[in-house]
Amino acid sequence: MQAELLIHAPWILPVDAADSQLDDHAIAVSEGRIQALLPSTEARASIEAQREIELPGHVLIPGLINAHTHAAMSLMRGLADDLPLMTWLHEHIWPAEQRWVDPAFVGDGTRLAVLEMLRGGVTCYNDMYFHPEVSAQVTAEAGMRAVIGMIVIDFPTGYAADADGYIAKGLALHERYRDHPLIQVAFAPHSPYTVSDTPLSRVRTLADQLEIPIHIHVHETRDEVTQSLRDHGQRPLARLDGLGLLDPALLAVHMTQLEDAEIERLAATGAHVVHCPESNLKLASGFCPLARLLDAGVNVALGTDGAASNNDLSMLGEMRTAALLAKGVSGSAAAVPASAALRMATINGARALGLDDEIGSLETGKAADIVAIDLGDAHTQPVYHPTSQLVYAASSHQVRQVWINGRQVLRDGAPTLIDTADTFARARTWGERLAASD
Repeated sequence: MQAELLIHAPWILPVDAADSQLDDHAIAVSEGRIQALLPSTEARASIEAQREIELPGHVLIPGLINAHTHAAMSLMRGLADDLPLMTWLHEHIWPAEQRWVDPAFVGDGTRLAVLEMLRGGVTCYNDMYFHPEVSAQVTAEAGMRAVIGMIVIDFPTGYAADADGYIAKGLALHERYRDHPLIQVAFAPHSPYTVSDTPLSRVRTLADQLEIPIHIHVHETRDEVTQSLRDHGQRPLARLDGLGLLDPALLAVHMTQLEDAEIERLAATGAHVVHCPESNLKLASGFCPLARLLDAGVNVALGTDGAASNNDLSMLGEMRTAALLAKGVSGSAAAVPASAALRMATINGARALGLDDEIGSLETGKAADIVAIDLGDAHTQPVYHPTSQLVYAASSHQVRQVWINGRQVLRDGAPTLIDTADTFARARTWGERLAASD
Protein backbone atom coordinates (compact mmCIF):
# COMPACT_ATOMS: atom_id res chain seq x y z
CA MET A 1 0.00 0.00 0.00
CA GLN A 2 1.15 3.54 -0.76
CA ALA A 3 0.37 6.63 1.27
CA GLU A 4 1.26 10.31 1.14
CA LEU A 5 1.76 10.53 4.91
CA LEU A 6 2.31 8.02 7.70
CA ILE A 7 2.22 9.23 11.33
CA HIS A 8 3.42 7.02 14.18
CA ALA A 9 2.59 7.68 17.85
CA PRO A 10 2.52 5.66 21.09
CA TRP A 11 -1.17 6.49 21.58
CA ILE A 12 -4.07 7.22 19.24
CA LEU A 13 -7.50 8.16 20.61
CA PRO A 14 -9.78 7.79 17.59
CA VAL A 15 -12.99 8.73 19.50
CA ASP A 16 -14.84 5.89 17.84
CA ALA A 17 -18.01 4.21 19.13
CA ALA A 18 -15.98 2.03 21.52
CA ASP A 19 -13.81 4.90 22.87
CA SER A 20 -10.80 2.86 21.77
CA GLN A 21 -7.19 3.52 22.72
CA LEU A 22 -4.71 2.35 20.09
CA ASP A 23 -1.18 1.83 21.42
CA ASP A 24 1.86 2.04 19.13
CA HIS A 25 -0.25 2.63 16.04
CA ALA A 26 0.03 4.70 12.88
CA ILE A 27 -2.33 6.71 10.69
CA ALA A 28 -1.92 6.57 6.91
CA VAL A 29 -3.20 9.57 4.96
CA SER A 30 -3.75 10.05 1.23
CA GLU A 31 -5.59 12.76 -0.70
CA GLY A 32 -6.64 14.47 2.50
CA ARG A 33 -8.36 11.43 4.01
CA ILE A 34 -7.52 8.74 6.53
CA GLN A 35 -6.49 5.67 4.57
CA ALA A 36 -5.82 3.31 7.47
CA LEU A 37 -5.14 3.00 11.20
CA LEU A 38 -2.92 0.03 12.03
CA PRO A 39 -0.12 -1.11 14.35
CA SER A 40 3.15 0.69 13.63
CA THR A 41 5.04 -2.56 13.06
CA GLU A 42 2.52 -3.56 10.41
CA ALA A 43 2.50 -0.08 8.87
CA ARG A 44 6.28 -0.02 8.50
CA ALA A 45 6.20 -3.38 6.75
CA SER A 46 3.24 -2.79 4.44
CA ILE A 47 2.99 0.94 3.66
CA GLU A 48 5.30 2.89 1.40
CA ALA A 49 4.87 6.53 2.44
CA GLN A 50 6.07 9.67 0.73
CA ARG A 51 6.52 11.20 4.19
CA GLU A 52 6.84 9.32 7.48
CA ILE A 53 6.70 11.04 10.88
CA GLU A 54 7.66 9.56 14.24
CA LEU A 55 6.09 11.30 17.25
CA PRO A 56 7.38 9.61 20.43
CA GLY A 57 5.58 10.72 23.58
CA HIS A 58 2.65 12.14 21.61
CA VAL A 59 -1.04 11.30 21.56
CA LEU A 60 -2.99 11.68 18.31
CA ILE A 61 -6.60 12.83 18.53
CA PRO A 62 -9.23 14.10 16.10
CA GLY A 63 -9.15 17.84 15.53
CA LEU A 64 -11.03 19.64 18.31
CA ILE A 65 -14.29 21.35 17.34
CA ASN A 66 -15.15 24.67 18.98
CA ALA A 67 -18.92 24.64 18.58
CA HIS A 68 -19.58 28.25 19.62
CA THR A 69 -17.37 31.27 18.98
CA HIS A 70 -17.40 34.95 18.17
CA ALA A 71 -13.93 34.77 16.65
CA ALA A 72 -13.33 38.44 15.87
CA MET A 73 -14.04 39.35 19.49
CA SER A 74 -10.50 38.16 20.26
CA LEU A 75 -9.67 41.86 19.80
CA MET A 76 -11.90 42.63 22.82
CA ARG A 77 -10.16 40.15 25.11
CA GLY A 78 -9.99 41.77 28.57
CA LEU A 79 -11.78 44.95 27.47
CA ALA A 80 -14.58 44.61 30.05
CA ASP A 81 -14.11 41.94 32.71
CA ASP A 82 -15.87 41.00 35.94
CA LEU A 83 -19.32 42.24 34.88
CA PRO A 84 -22.74 40.55 34.58
CA LEU A 85 -23.88 39.72 31.05
CA MET A 86 -26.31 42.57 30.40
CA THR A 87 -24.00 45.24 31.87
CA TRP A 88 -21.13 43.78 29.88
CA LEU A 89 -23.19 43.83 26.65
CA HIS A 90 -25.10 47.11 26.94
CA GLU A 91 -22.44 49.32 28.49
CA HIS A 92 -19.24 47.98 26.94
CA ILE A 93 -19.43 45.39 24.15
CA TRP A 94 -22.30 46.72 22.05
CA PRO A 95 -21.02 50.34 22.13
CA ALA A 96 -17.52 49.16 21.17
CA GLU A 97 -18.95 47.06 18.34
CA GLN A 98 -21.04 49.95 17.07
CA ARG A 99 -17.96 52.16 16.88
CA TRP A 100 -15.25 49.77 15.74
CA VAL A 101 -16.57 46.65 14.05
CA ASP A 102 -15.97 46.78 10.30
CA PRO A 103 -14.43 44.37 7.78
CA ALA A 104 -10.87 45.25 8.84
CA PHE A 105 -11.65 44.63 12.52
CA VAL A 106 -13.31 41.31 11.74
CA GLY A 107 -10.46 40.21 9.49
CA ASP A 108 -7.73 40.99 11.99
CA GLY A 109 -9.71 39.63 14.95
CA THR A 110 -10.60 36.42 13.17
CA ARG A 111 -6.99 35.84 12.10
CA LEU A 112 -5.85 36.22 15.72
CA ALA A 113 -8.55 33.78 16.86
CA VAL A 114 -7.72 31.25 14.17
CA LEU A 115 -4.05 31.40 15.13
CA GLU A 116 -4.92 30.81 18.79
CA MET A 117 -7.30 27.96 17.99
CA LEU A 118 -4.90 26.18 15.66
CA ARG A 119 -2.22 26.38 18.33
CA GLY A 120 -4.72 24.78 20.71
CA GLY A 121 -5.60 21.87 18.42
CA VAL A 122 -8.90 23.27 17.12
CA THR A 123 -9.44 22.34 13.47
CA CYS A 124 -13.06 23.48 13.09
CA TYR A 125 -15.09 26.24 14.72
CA ASN A 126 -18.69 27.39 14.57
CA ASP A 127 -18.89 31.19 14.47
CA MET A 128 -21.46 33.91 14.99
CA TYR A 129 -20.43 37.47 14.17
CA PHE A 130 -20.78 40.42 11.84
CA HIS A 131 -19.17 40.51 8.39
CA PRO A 132 -19.11 36.70 8.15
CA GLU A 133 -17.84 36.86 4.57
CA VAL A 134 -14.58 38.27 5.96
CA SER A 135 -14.33 35.56 8.62
CA ALA A 136 -14.88 32.92 5.96
CA GLN A 137 -12.12 34.29 3.74
CA VAL A 138 -9.57 34.61 6.55
CA THR A 139 -10.32 31.13 7.82
CA ALA A 140 -10.04 29.53 4.40
CA GLU A 141 -6.71 31.30 3.80
CA ALA A 142 -5.40 29.79 7.05
CA GLY A 143 -6.40 26.30 5.88
CA MET A 144 -8.87 25.92 8.74
CA ARG A 145 -12.35 24.45 8.74
CA ALA A 146 -15.36 26.49 9.93
CA VAL A 147 -19.10 26.79 9.97
CA ILE A 148 -19.65 30.50 9.52
CA GLY A 149 -22.81 31.94 11.02
CA MET A 150 -25.16 34.05 8.93
CA ILE A 151 -26.02 36.42 11.76
CA VAL A 152 -29.56 37.75 12.19
CA ILE A 153 -30.66 40.52 14.59
CA ASP A 154 -33.71 42.79 14.55
CA PHE A 155 -31.85 46.06 15.12
CA PRO A 156 -29.51 47.96 12.78
CA THR A 157 -25.72 47.78 13.01
CA GLY A 158 -22.89 48.75 10.73
CA TYR A 159 -23.44 45.45 8.91
CA ALA A 160 -27.16 45.56 8.08
CA ALA A 161 -30.23 47.70 8.72
CA ASP A 162 -32.78 45.06 9.70
CA ALA A 163 -33.45 41.33 9.83
CA ASP A 164 -34.21 41.16 6.11
CA GLY A 165 -30.86 42.77 5.35
CA TYR A 166 -28.96 40.29 7.52
CA ILE A 167 -30.75 37.35 5.90
CA ALA A 168 -30.08 38.66 2.37
CA LYS A 169 -26.36 38.97 3.11
CA GLY A 170 -26.36 35.52 4.67
CA LEU A 171 -27.93 33.95 1.61
CA ALA A 172 -25.25 35.54 -0.56
CA LEU A 173 -22.60 34.03 1.72
CA HIS A 174 -24.21 30.62 1.43
CA GLU A 175 -24.19 30.84 -2.35
CA ARG A 176 -20.53 31.84 -2.40
CA TYR A 177 -19.34 28.93 -0.22
CA ARG A 178 -21.83 26.21 -1.08
CA ASP A 179 -19.16 23.94 -2.59
CA HIS A 180 -16.13 24.97 -0.53
CA PRO A 181 -14.06 22.11 0.98
CA LEU A 182 -13.51 23.86 4.32
CA ILE A 183 -16.23 26.48 4.79
CA GLN A 184 -19.87 25.72 5.51
CA VAL A 185 -22.53 28.13 6.75
CA ALA A 186 -25.33 28.13 9.32
CA PHE A 187 -28.06 30.56 10.21
CA ALA A 188 -27.09 32.39 13.40
CA PRO A 189 -30.00 34.37 14.86
CA HIS A 190 -28.41 35.98 17.90
CA SER A 191 -31.00 35.10 20.57
CA PRO A 192 -34.74 35.00 21.27
CA TYR A 193 -34.51 38.44 22.91
CA THR A 194 -32.89 40.11 19.87
CA VAL A 195 -34.82 38.39 17.06
CA SER A 196 -38.61 38.56 16.70
CA ASP A 197 -40.99 35.84 15.55
CA THR A 198 -41.22 36.79 11.88
CA PRO A 199 -37.48 36.55 11.07
CA LEU A 200 -37.15 33.44 13.25
CA SER A 201 -39.91 31.78 11.22
CA ARG A 202 -38.21 32.80 8.00
CA VAL A 203 -34.90 31.38 9.24
CA ARG A 204 -36.68 28.10 10.02
CA THR A 205 -38.07 27.90 6.46
CA LEU A 206 -34.79 28.81 4.77
CA ALA A 207 -32.72 26.45 6.93
CA ASP A 208 -35.01 23.61 5.87
CA GLN A 209 -34.67 24.53 2.22
CA LEU A 210 -30.87 24.86 2.37
CA GLU A 211 -30.37 21.96 4.82
CA ILE A 212 -28.13 23.94 7.15
CA PRO A 213 -28.01 24.32 10.96
CA ILE A 214 -29.49 27.09 13.12
CA HIS A 215 -27.12 28.39 15.81
CA ILE A 216 -28.62 30.57 18.59
CA HIS A 217 -28.04 31.63 22.21
CA VAL A 218 -30.88 30.29 24.39
CA HIS A 219 -31.57 30.29 28.14
CA GLU A 220 -28.23 31.93 28.86
CA THR A 221 -29.38 33.72 32.03
CA ARG A 222 -32.26 33.77 34.49
CA ASP A 223 -33.08 37.34 33.40
CA GLU A 224 -33.55 36.17 29.81
CA VAL A 225 -36.17 33.65 30.93
CA THR A 226 -37.92 36.21 33.16
CA GLN A 227 -38.03 38.74 30.32
CA SER A 228 -39.47 36.16 27.93
CA LEU A 229 -42.21 35.24 30.39
CA ARG A 230 -43.07 38.92 30.74
CA ASP A 231 -43.00 39.77 27.03
CA HIS A 232 -44.21 36.52 25.43
CA GLY A 233 -45.95 34.63 28.20
CA GLN A 234 -43.64 31.64 27.80
CA ARG A 235 -40.05 30.58 28.32
CA PRO A 236 -37.62 31.13 25.40
CA LEU A 237 -37.28 27.44 24.54
CA ALA A 238 -41.05 27.02 24.42
CA ARG A 239 -41.29 30.02 22.11
CA LEU A 240 -38.70 28.51 19.76
CA ASP A 241 -40.55 25.21 19.92
CA GLY A 242 -43.79 26.93 18.92
CA LEU A 243 -42.01 28.40 15.91
CA GLY A 244 -40.83 24.95 14.85
CA LEU A 245 -37.16 25.46 15.65
CA LEU A 246 -36.62 22.49 17.95
CA ASP A 247 -35.25 19.74 15.71
CA PRO A 248 -31.87 18.17 14.81
CA ALA A 249 -30.81 21.34 12.95
CA LEU A 250 -30.82 23.45 16.14
CA LEU A 251 -27.69 24.27 18.16
CA ALA A 252 -28.94 25.84 21.40
CA VAL A 253 -26.02 27.59 23.09
CA HIS A 254 -25.52 28.02 26.86
CA MET A 255 -28.77 26.54 28.26
CA THR A 256 -28.00 27.31 31.89
CA GLN A 257 -31.70 27.59 32.83
CA LEU A 258 -33.38 24.26 32.12
CA GLU A 259 -36.28 22.41 33.69
CA ASP A 260 -36.69 18.64 33.52
CA ALA A 261 -39.50 18.87 30.94
CA GLU A 262 -37.30 21.02 28.70
CA ILE A 263 -34.49 18.48 28.86
CA GLU A 264 -36.95 15.78 27.86
CA ARG A 265 -38.18 17.92 24.99
CA LEU A 266 -34.64 18.51 23.72
CA ALA A 267 -33.98 14.78 23.77
CA ALA A 268 -37.26 14.02 21.98
CA THR A 269 -36.67 16.55 19.20
CA GLY A 270 -32.99 15.77 18.61
CA ALA A 271 -31.91 19.38 19.20
CA HIS A 272 -28.29 19.88 20.21
CA VAL A 273 -26.89 21.84 23.16
CA VAL A 274 -23.58 23.71 23.08
CA HIS A 275 -22.09 24.05 26.55
CA CYS A 276 -19.74 27.01 27.22
CA PRO A 277 -18.75 26.45 30.87
CA GLU A 278 -15.95 28.99 31.26
CA SER A 279 -17.86 31.92 29.76
CA ASN A 280 -20.93 31.04 31.82
CA LEU A 281 -18.82 30.91 34.97
CA LYS A 282 -17.09 34.21 34.25
CA LEU A 283 -20.37 36.03 33.55
CA ALA A 284 -22.10 34.24 36.47
CA SER A 285 -24.81 33.18 34.04
CA GLY A 286 -25.55 29.86 35.74
CA PHE A 287 -24.76 26.19 35.33
CA CYS A 288 -25.77 24.09 32.35
CA PRO A 289 -27.08 20.77 33.76
CA LEU A 290 -24.60 18.79 31.68
CA ALA A 291 -24.87 15.41 33.40
CA ARG A 292 -28.67 15.50 33.24
CA LEU A 293 -28.60 16.38 29.54
CA LEU A 294 -26.19 13.56 28.72
CA ASP A 295 -28.16 11.09 30.80
CA ALA A 296 -31.31 12.08 28.88
CA GLY A 297 -29.58 11.35 25.57
CA VAL A 298 -29.14 14.95 24.41
CA ASN A 299 -26.11 15.51 22.18
CA VAL A 300 -23.95 18.13 23.92
CA ALA A 301 -21.02 19.84 22.20
CA LEU A 302 -18.49 22.27 23.69
CA GLY A 303 -17.68 25.87 22.84
CA THR A 304 -15.49 28.58 24.26
CA ASP A 305 -17.77 31.53 23.43
CA GLY A 306 -15.81 34.65 22.46
CA ALA A 307 -12.47 35.65 23.96
CA ALA A 308 -14.14 38.77 25.38
CA SER A 309 -15.99 36.61 27.91
CA ASN A 310 -13.76 33.57 28.42
CA ASN A 311 -10.93 34.96 27.96
CA ASP A 312 -9.25 32.31 25.81
CA LEU A 313 -10.22 29.94 23.02
CA SER A 314 -8.70 26.79 24.50
CA MET A 315 -10.82 23.71 23.98
CA LEU A 316 -8.42 21.70 26.14
CA GLY A 317 -9.24 24.06 29.00
CA GLU A 318 -12.94 23.89 28.18
CA MET A 319 -12.93 20.08 28.35
CA ARG A 320 -11.34 20.16 31.78
CA THR A 321 -13.72 22.80 33.11
CA ALA A 322 -16.77 21.02 31.68
CA ALA A 323 -15.83 17.73 33.30
CA LEU A 324 -14.94 19.23 36.68
CA LEU A 325 -17.98 21.53 36.81
CA ALA A 326 -20.34 18.68 35.96
CA LYS A 327 -19.01 16.68 38.89
CA GLY A 328 -19.53 19.57 41.28
CA VAL A 329 -23.00 20.47 39.99
CA SER A 330 -24.26 16.87 39.95
CA GLY A 331 -22.61 15.83 43.19
CA SER A 332 -21.08 12.79 41.51
CA ALA A 333 -17.37 12.28 40.87
CA ALA A 334 -18.32 9.79 38.16
CA ALA A 335 -20.28 12.35 36.14
CA VAL A 336 -18.81 13.26 32.73
CA PRO A 337 -15.64 11.15 32.68
CA ALA A 338 -12.66 12.22 30.60
CA SER A 339 -13.79 10.17 27.61
CA ALA A 340 -17.17 11.95 27.60
CA ALA A 341 -15.47 15.35 27.71
CA LEU A 342 -13.29 14.39 24.75
CA ARG A 343 -16.36 13.25 22.81
CA MET A 344 -18.06 16.58 23.50
CA ALA A 345 -15.07 18.41 22.00
CA THR A 346 -14.89 16.21 18.91
CA ILE A 347 -17.57 13.88 17.58
CA ASN A 348 -20.45 15.55 19.47
CA GLY A 349 -19.50 18.89 17.93
CA ALA A 350 -19.30 17.31 14.49
CA ARG A 351 -22.73 15.72 14.99
CA ALA A 352 -24.26 19.03 16.07
CA LEU A 353 -22.93 20.69 12.92
CA GLY A 354 -24.05 17.86 10.65
CA LEU A 355 -20.42 17.04 9.82
CA ASP A 356 -19.98 13.74 11.66
CA ASP A 357 -19.62 11.81 8.41
CA GLU A 358 -16.51 13.89 7.66
CA ILE A 359 -14.85 14.91 10.93
CA GLY A 360 -14.93 14.37 14.69
CA SER A 361 -13.17 11.00 14.86
CA LEU A 362 -10.12 9.28 13.39
CA GLU A 363 -11.66 6.58 11.22
CA THR A 364 -10.91 5.21 7.78
CA GLY A 365 -12.45 7.32 5.06
CA LYS A 366 -12.90 10.46 7.12
CA ALA A 367 -11.09 13.74 6.53
CA ALA A 368 -7.57 13.76 7.95
CA ASP A 369 -8.11 16.41 10.65
CA ILE A 370 -5.46 15.21 13.10
CA VAL A 371 -3.84 16.78 16.17
CA ALA A 372 -0.61 15.62 17.86
CA ILE A 373 -0.16 16.59 21.51
CA ASP A 374 3.15 16.06 23.32
CA LEU A 375 2.56 14.45 26.72
CA GLY A 376 6.25 14.66 27.59
CA ASP A 377 5.91 17.76 29.79
CA ALA A 378 6.33 17.53 33.56
CA HIS A 379 2.64 18.12 34.24
CA THR A 380 1.56 15.24 31.98
CA GLN A 381 4.01 12.62 33.26
CA PRO A 382 3.78 9.76 33.92
CA VAL A 383 1.07 8.63 31.52
CA TYR A 384 -1.25 6.01 32.99
CA HIS A 385 -4.32 6.90 30.94
CA PRO A 386 -3.75 9.16 27.91
CA THR A 387 -7.39 10.34 27.81
CA SER A 388 -7.28 11.43 31.44
CA GLN A 389 -3.95 13.21 30.97
CA LEU A 390 -5.31 14.97 27.90
CA VAL A 391 -8.48 16.21 29.60
CA TYR A 392 -7.29 16.90 33.14
CA ALA A 393 -3.66 17.97 32.67
CA ALA A 394 -2.66 18.93 29.12
CA SER A 395 -2.38 22.55 27.91
CA SER A 396 -2.53 24.23 24.53
CA HIS A 397 1.23 24.78 24.37
CA GLN A 398 1.63 20.99 24.12
CA VAL A 399 -0.13 20.91 20.76
CA ARG A 400 2.74 20.40 18.33
CA GLN A 401 1.32 19.30 14.96
CA VAL A 402 -2.04 19.87 13.28
CA TRP A 403 -3.32 18.60 9.94
CA ILE A 404 -6.61 19.63 8.32
CA ASN A 405 -7.72 17.69 5.26
CA GLY A 406 -4.25 16.13 5.35
CA ARG A 407 -2.53 19.51 5.01
CA GLN A 408 -0.17 20.50 7.82
CA VAL A 409 -1.30 23.85 9.21
CA LEU A 410 0.74 23.71 12.45
CA ARG A 411 4.28 22.36 12.43
CA ASP A 412 6.24 22.12 15.68
CA GLY A 413 3.83 24.59 17.25
CA ALA A 414 4.12 27.20 14.49
CA PRO A 415 1.42 27.98 11.92
CA THR A 416 2.36 27.29 8.33
CA LEU A 417 -0.08 29.70 6.63
CA ILE A 418 -0.41 32.62 9.08
CA ASP A 419 2.09 35.45 9.58
CA THR A 420 2.31 35.46 13.37
CA ALA A 421 4.26 38.73 13.75
CA ASP A 422 1.87 40.65 11.51
CA THR A 423 -1.17 39.16 13.28
CA PHE A 424 0.15 40.27 16.68
CA ALA A 425 1.08 43.74 15.40
CA ARG A 426 -2.45 44.29 14.06
CA ALA A 427 -3.94 43.08 17.34
CA ARG A 428 -1.82 45.56 19.32
CA THR A 429 -2.94 48.42 17.08
CA TRP A 430 -6.60 47.55 17.63
CA GLY A 431 -5.98 47.24 21.35
CA GLU A 432 -4.58 50.76 21.50
CA ARG A 433 -7.62 52.13 19.64
CA LEU A 434 -10.20 50.39 21.78
CA ALA A 435 -8.43 51.17 25.06
CA ALA A 436 -8.37 54.86 24.19
CA SER A 437 -12.13 54.91 23.57
CA ASP A 438 -13.55 52.63 26.26
